[in-house]
Parts: sequence; C-alpha cells; structure tokens
Amino acid sequence: MTKLSIGVISLVAVALVAAPVGLVYRAAMSPAFARLFKIPPIGPGIGLVTVQGTIGESETAVRHLKSLSENAMVKGILVRVNSPGGGVAASHEIYREIVRIRDKGMPVVVSMGAVAASGGYYISCPADVIVANPGTMTGSIGVIMHVPIVEELMDKVGFEVETIKSEEYKDIGSPFRQMTAGDRELLKDVILDVYDQFTAIVLEERDIEKDKLMALADGRILTGRQAYDAGLVDTLGTFEDAKRICGERAGIKGDPRVITPRKRLKSWVTDLMESAAQKTLGVSRFPTLNYLWR
Repeated sequence: MTKLSIGVISLVAVALVAAPVGLVYRAAMSPAFARLFKIPPIGPGIGLVTVQGTIGESETAVRHLKSLSENAMVKGILVRVNSPGGGVAASHEIYREIVRIRDKGMPVVVSMGAVAASGGYYISCPADVIVANPGTMTGSIGVIMHVPIVEELMDKVGFEVETIKSEEYKDIGSPFRQMTAGDRELLKDVILDVYDQFTAIVLEERDIEKDKLMALADGRILTGRQAYDAGLVDTLGTFEDAKRICGERAGIKGDPRVITPRKRLKSWVTDLMESAAQKTLGVSRFPTLNYLWR
C-alpha cells in the first residue's frame, strides 16, 4: 500500500470519527439538551449574592461578592436582600464591598424580597438600581440596642456576680445590674452617632432631600410602593425583573445566565449559640448596635 493510499484512508477515518463527534457536541450545546440534562449554560452572566435573615456577620457575603466580581465570566452583580437588618459593623462592611464593586465599573442591582429593612436597606443603598416588590417591608432607618437585665432573676435563684472594674462605665450594658442615668446618656450618644452615619449614607447614595429623609428616618417601616414614592428605591418589580435589569446593564442579551458563589460550611457552634440566645432572651449574646427592624 502506497503512502498516498494510507493518507487517504487516514483522512476518511478521521472524517468518519469527527462527523458524529461534531453532531454530539452540537447537540450537547443546544438549549434543549442543557434543559433535559440540567447542564448549566456556558458564557458570561451575572453573579447572584443572597443576603438572607439577620445580618450577624459580613464575611460570607463579602467573600461571595468579591469572588464573583473577580470572576471573568461575571459582568454584573445581582444582590437579593431578604433581611430585617442586623449588626452595624457587618452591614457597613457589606455596604463597602458593594461600593467597591460599583466604583470599579461593574453594574450592581438589588432585588428586595419580603423584607429589606434597616441594615437590609443600608446595604441596598449603593446599588445602581434598587428593585423592590410593592409589598416589600423596607425603611426602618434607625439604630437600636437591647440590653437584657437579669438582676432580679439572679436574686430569686440566689446567684450573684461581683464586678471589679477600672472606671464607672467599664461594665456598661452588663445584664447583672440596672442601668444608670449616665449609662443611658452615654449609650444614647453612641446610638445617635451611628444613626447620623446611617442617614449620611442614605443622603450620599440616594437622590433625596435631607428634610424629606429625616421625616422618614424615625424608624418607621415602609412598603416597597411607599419607598418608591419617597425616592428610597428606584423601581418596583420582581426578582425576575431585577435579573433582567442587571443583565441589560451588563450588556447581556436575553435571559442572563446566573452564576452563584461556592458555599462553605458555617461555624455551627457559633450559629447554635446565637440562635439559642436569641430564642431564650430575644437578643444576641451581648449588647450590640444594630440596624435592625424589630
């Protein structure tokens, strides 16, 4: 057999193999095949970060925001907020990460769920577009601190705690004694300072006059429709509407692919302690400043 004959036979064999492989590849890439076998689509999309429940820590949300914003396939970020708020520091750290992503040019859209109040609204403020459901519970612009007092309970069970402190306010917020007038005044000053930070963020991020904002920033909750009328959110719609808006701002045609972050196991011990404390006392394990709708 000549070299020419071997070459022709080789070409024919390659063609016979390549043709069905190509057909299989085209079928595998088709939308129908992907839907049938639940294969995620390939190509650019929008990153989805969900903030669900009380904001007790920021690490998870910040890590997800950062990882998605650094993913070359992610062209925009959609943040789904379904939260009554939570810790002041945790809320601010999530807010700052969203600001960082927005300022580097990546579109950010917030979709408000059933509740996006207080800290939930705080973290929503820097989005390019805030989409609220007409029935979303939002607003609740303010700061709150709970200080449980168990002194009388301890007296009844015969349990006593002796505190040795350097100065008058070192044990402020202790559950083992009644608050003094000085305690209340000091804590109120702290709360008002954090409240000023909250309202300053809203004024910076939203197109609303100060007098109008301050009339609403008394802790009251608003429906999504009321918030829209007040200028606290940009439009009314569903999660699907927010997804479409994010896709359009990211330059993606049609229904955008949704890319979700990888999840890690949480510290179940911390979660268990926090949950037990909240169920037993109605408060967290220690006094904290909260952007929280109660």
